[in-house]
Amino acid sequence: MRKLFDWDLGTRKLELGPRTLLMGIVNVTPDSFSDGGLHLEPARAVEHALRLLDEGADVVDIGGESTRPGAVAVGADQELERILPVIEGVKRARPDAIVSVDTYKAGVARAAVEAGAEIVNDVSGGTWDAGMLDTLVQLRCGFVLMHMRGRPGNWRSLPPIGDAVGVVSRELAQRAEAAAGKIGRERIVLDPGFGFGKSFEENYPLVAHFETLGKLGYPLMAGVSRKSFIGRMLAGGGRDAPLGERLHGTLAVETALALKGAHIIRTHDVRASRDAVRAADAILEAA
Repeated sequence: MRKLFDWDLGTRKLELGPRTLLMGIVNVTPDSFSDGGLHLEPARAVEHALRLLDEGADVVDIGGESTRPGAVAVGADQELERILPVIEGVKRARPDAIVSVDTYKAGVARAAVEAGAEIVNDVSGGTWDAGMLDTLVQLRCGFVLMHMRGRPGNWRSLPPIGDAVGVVSRELAQRAEAAAGKIGRERIVLDPGFGFGKSFEENYPLVAHFETLGKLGYPLMAGVSRKSFIGRMLAGGGRDAPLGERLHGTLAVETALALKGAHIIRTHDVRASRDAVRAADAILEAA
């Protein structure tokens, strides 16, 4: 069974471990790799977030800037213009909903938490904005610390990672302990960052040995939904399966991750992922 944790979100604690939780993705962007432009209008984004909650999401993760290679960087003001109406709309409709903000900017994190978000999900693990950890000290919210190699623009030129499990474990441990020294361990969830600075084949050892990351002593989140390493595997021959044909492969990997100790699965397809992790949880309970 998974280790049990009470994730401190500041205003409340979220129990992690008895079952696999789902974080539904709400991209308020024109250029995200999977659903860019679909929910750019605030009302549509709020509607989508509420639908994900109805389908079984325990948390909705709202982001206003894509970090895929080639995406256009946006300033904090534009990012806030995109996400604040969505956060506020979700909280008006569902005051008890748990909202996460997907950002690496300290100023955006602050404004989002003040608007009702209870989790900051930072793809850089607090390394791209020197003020992020100090801001989190003041905000008293939950923090998802993700592992990232380099920046999206240089991913294709990065040298091979080598021992993916060893490198990610070591670097996550270093960054987590630095963050914990400021904000406390009970507020941190770790994410190995599937696809973020790892080549296609480098992601599979992280799946196969995901349970190793549990030895770091923190709860774990995994996000593999529709990612290119799954599309490349499904199509074969160096080609990528279209986004619309990656669901079944995604569910297989998500199930494996739940069985190997993931506390939270971050996904686009909440309804399908809900059924997959329920099956995984039943297997874990029987074991």
